[in-house]
Amino acid sequence: IMMNCDIKMEPKTSSITDEYDVDWNQKLGTGISGPVRVATKRSTGEKYAIKVVVDRPKAQQEIQMHWKCSGHPHVVTLYEVYRNELQFPGESASQSRLLLVLELMDGGELFFRISKQHGFTERHAAATTMQIALAVRHLHGMNIAHRDLKPENLLYKNSSEESPIKLCDFGFAKLDNGDLMTPQFTPYYVSPQVLEAQRRHRRERSSVSVASPYTYDKSCDMWSLGVIIYILMCGYPPFYSEHPTHRRAIDRSMRRKIMNGTYNFPEREWERVSEPAKDVVKKLLCVDPHERLNIEDLVQHPWLNEEVPDTLLQSPVYMSNKANMQETVALHSSHLRKMRIPDRPSNLKPIESAVNPILVKRQQIIRQEEEGRKMHSPSPPPIDPPYIRALRDTIAKCVLPKKSLTPEEQKMELETAMVRALNEAGDNEEVKTMLRQFAWNGTSFAHEVDNFELAHSLKTILKAELKQ
Repeated sequence: IMMNCDIKMEPKTSSITDEYDVDWNQKLGTGISGPVRVATKRSTGEKYAIKVVVDRPKAQQEIQMHWKCSGHPHVVTLYEVYRNELQFPGESASQSRLLLVLELMDGGELFFRISKQHGFTERHAAATTMQIALAVRHLHGMNIAHRDLKPENLLYKNSSEESPIKLCDFGFAKLDNGDLMTPQFTPYYVSPQVLEAQRRHRRERSSVSVASPYTYDKSCDMWSLGVIIYILMCGYPPFYSEHPTHRRAIDRSMRRKIMNGTYNFPEREWERVSEPAKDVVKKLLCVDPHERLNIEDLVQHPWLNEEVPDTLLQSPVYMSNKANMQETVALHSSHLRKMRIPDRPSNLKPIESAVNPILVKRQQIIRQEEEGRKMHSPSPPPIDPPYIRALRDTIAKCVLPKKSLTPEEQKMELETAMVRALNEAGDNEEVKTMLRQFAWNGTSFAHEVDNFELAHSLKTILKAELKQ
């Protein structure tokens, strides 16, 4: 295996047409970064794929990530890169573009190929999985997370039965130093912590600071692998929307299923599938990333190393339904751009310095209540410190809101109690971190809150405080 780990890919500045005849009219497809065309090298007559992207820092990063990973038998090879000024039809001026000379893969995408194999068995599925796993192990061994593992990025070299399958498209790949903060995903293959990352990212954009960054690490690639294996075995995804819509990639029902790891093995398609295969899926679709299989665990799993039953699978039947497959691919394509959320770090303004009429009103209510307690309670203060009392009061308002109040008034009472608890908490990072999970923006909850979940989180903190 050729390793390019320590070598930087430097684009050539000469014209690509000096060495290649590019068929600008023939498109092989469009990746997340740009279209792919066919070219023939003049000196050898060999055909290559040419991916064209606008010369930007993100494209330059894609090239370096792909170059580092290139040379593995299950990763599409990147041979060289050109930096040329190009002007396509309809453009008013030329602009600098990067042209990636790639290994030509004309054997088709993973699921398209399987849809044509009416004799696809569990043994075939295990062999396919091993090839994909070896590609992922190569990346993870260099501490690189691919971040967009999906069938469209898994291509066969040619149409022969022995054709290897290879991983392509490194547009989202990044070094995983525990700080991969940009949530990138394709709906069916997204892991629970990526959804949590997206949710927290939205709160950041609403001026909520994050004390410690959420991470999209290599374990998210493993979740995506679990989804792919599941589909290989039966032909449909483990998580899906009950009410599909083109307006929204993931509705609440699908999001809930992913976050809870709610899926099953329908008997019709899974009754003859071996237990080791189901075990792999279960251990990859584990909600807790710390309990999920890592790539070494997967490569060493018995299902990929022992005799696998030659059981005929139903997956090609489901995959051969063009409407279903096209809908899935269309959903991926239409939402790819939306999924690229830029990193925008922001800081929460301290409550003391915030100028907000709602906050001012709440602080007035707090002061009035405190003054009232002082006037009518000359007795010594209770044993519990004010912070503990404020936490208890907030929990009470979560689980026992006043029935005489409207829902909006109940919400305002809860938020007032929460502000009081925060004032008493001071610099308690545990409380602040917990509140970020509930879209707290410093004065109110930005989204609808599950009061019982909030109460449970507050009780956990309260118990920890009382033990100290």
